[in-house]
Amino acid sequence: MNTIHAGPGIGELILHALDRHGEKTALVNPDGAEMTYAGLRDRIQTAMYMLADHGAQRGDCIMHLTTNRSEAFAAVAACYIAGYIVVAPHFSGSLEDQLYILKSCKARLLIVDGAFTARALALNERLDNCLTILSHDTGSGVECLWDYDSPIDRQQFRVISVPDDVVRLIYTGGTTGKPKGVMASSHSIAMNAMLRMAAHDWRGINYLCASPMSHAAGQLIVPVMSQGGTVFFHNGFDEDDVFDALETGKVNALYVVPTMLYKLLDHLRARQTSYDNLRMVMYGASPISPVRLKEARDLLGPVLIQHYGLSEAPSTLLFLDETDHLDDSCLSSAGRPYFGVNICLLDENGCEVMPGDIGEICVRTPLVMVGYWDEPELTAQAMQGGWLHSGDLARRDERGYYFLVDRKKDLIISGGFNVYPKEVEDIIAMHPSVADVAVIGVPDATWGEAVKALVVPRPGQPTDGREIIAYVKRMKGSILAPKSIDFVSRIPTTPLGKPDKKAMRAAYWEDTERNVN
Repeated sequence: MNTIHAGPGIGELILHALDRHGEKTALVNPDGAEMTYAGLRDRIQTAMYMLADHGAQRGDCIMHLTTNRSEAFAAVAACYIAGYIVVAPHFSGSLEDQLYILKSCKARLLIVDGAFTARALALNERLDNCLTILSHDTGSGVECLWDYDSPIDRQQFRVISVPDDVVRLIYTGGTTGKPKGVMASSHSIAMNAMLRMAAHDWRGINYLCASPMSHAAGQLIVPVMSQGGTVFFHNGFDEDDVFDALETGKVNALYVVPTMLYKLLDHLRARQTSYDNLRMVMYGASPISPVRLKEARDLLGPVLIQHYGLSEAPSTLLFLDETDHLDDSCLSSAGRPYFGVNICLLDENGCEVMPGDIGEICVRTPLVMVGYWDEPELTAQAMQGGWLHSGDLARRDERGYYFLVDRKKDLIISGGFNVYPKEVEDIIAMHPSVADVAVIGVPDATWGEAVKALVVPRPGQPTDGREIIAYVKRMKGSILAPKSIDFVSRIPTTPLGKPDKKAMRAAYWEDTERNVN
C-alpha cells in the first residue's frame, strides 16, 4: 500500500493515547485494581514479546476467551499492534461453536483467564492438543501470559501492522447456519473509533463497560482513552451493580442493549437514583421500543445516543444524538449517517428506491469488511454492485432520518401480504400493559404464516390478549394484527442481548420441513 497516504490503523490510535496520558488511570478491573496508561503500555509490550516467543507471526489468528478485564484489553491491543488476528467469540458460547471457530480460523494460540481454563483444555483435547494455551492468571494450571522474564526494550515500541492488515475476525452469531468470519482491517476498526470521536464528546468521560468488551461495548474504549478517560470493567450486567457504580459518581457513561435498558427502567432503584452526573448512555445492537425510549429519556435526561451498524460494517453507520432524542418523531428512527458514511436504499434490482419507499440499506465506507473468511462466494454476494448489502429494510424521510422496517429474513408473508414484525412490535409496545414484545410468523393452514406476538406484561397491569389484538387492529388494521398472543416471562435473547427470533420460531416450526409456509 502507499504508506504516505495511508490512514491510521487501530494500533496507532491506541499508541497515541498511551503516550499522551501516561500516569492517568486507564482501566479499572472488576476487583478495583487500576492500570495507568503507562502501565497498559508496558503490558501490551510484554504480551507482544510473549506471543512472538511462542511462534506467533503477523497474520496468525489468536483466540481470546476471557471476561472483561484490563489484561484482556492489553492482549487484544498487542495483537492489533503486532498484526495478529484477534478472534474473540462470546465466552458463554458452546464448546461446539468455539471448536468450530478454532477449526475455521486455524488458531494455534488460545488466551484465557482462569475461569475458562477447563474449557480451553477441553477444546485442546478435541484438537489433539495442538493448541498453545496462555492464561491471564497464575496458578491456573497453564502458562501465564505475563510471566515473561527476558529483557524488553521499552523505548523501541512501534506499530508493526499496517492499516490494510486484517486484525480481527468477527464471527457472526450463527442465527442461520454456521457462523461466518467477518474480516475487519486495522483501518476499519480505527475508522469506527474516529467516527465516534468526531460525532460525540468524549472529554471527561469515565465509562462503565458491563457487557462483553469483545463486542460492541468494547468499541467505546479507544474513544474514551483518546481523551484520557477511565474505563471501569464489570463482569456481566447486573442492575444493582450499575446503580451502585452510578451512585459513586466515578462513572458517567454506559453502553447498553435495549434489553439491558428495559431492566434498568423496571428496577426499583430506577427512580431513586440521581442521574445528575450521567453524561452518555449509548445503546444499539437491536431495535428499541420508542415507548420505552421515551421513558428512558424522561428519566435520564438528554444523554441518549443510538448507533446502528452490523458486523460487516461495525456500529457507526447511523446515529441519533442527544438532541435528536428530544424530538418524539425521531424515537423510532435509527438516525442519520455518521459523517462520511455513504448509505443508499436499493430495491431487489439494485436500483435506488423513491423517497419514503422501503429498500435495503446498502453501504459504502472504509468501515466495510474485507470479506468473509474463506467464503469468496458469500463475500461477492454481500458486496454485489459495489455496495455492502446489510439485509436490513428501511425507509428514509425528507429530513434524512432512516427508519428500520425489519430484517429481510424476518419478513412475515401472511395471506399474501408482507408484514414487518418491527412495525407490529412498535404498536404493541405502546399498550400500557406491555413491558416487552417480539413478533414472529408461525405456520398456519389458512394464512400460510400467521402473526404471533410474544408479550412480557408489565408488573401489576391487567393483561388481555384479545384487547391487545383489538388495539393493533384499531391502530393498523387487521392484516398487521396478531392472530394470537403468548404471554411470557422474558423474550429469549442471544448471549449479546439481542432478541433471538430463531429460538422463538423454533418451537412453532419444529414439525415443518422449512421455515416458510
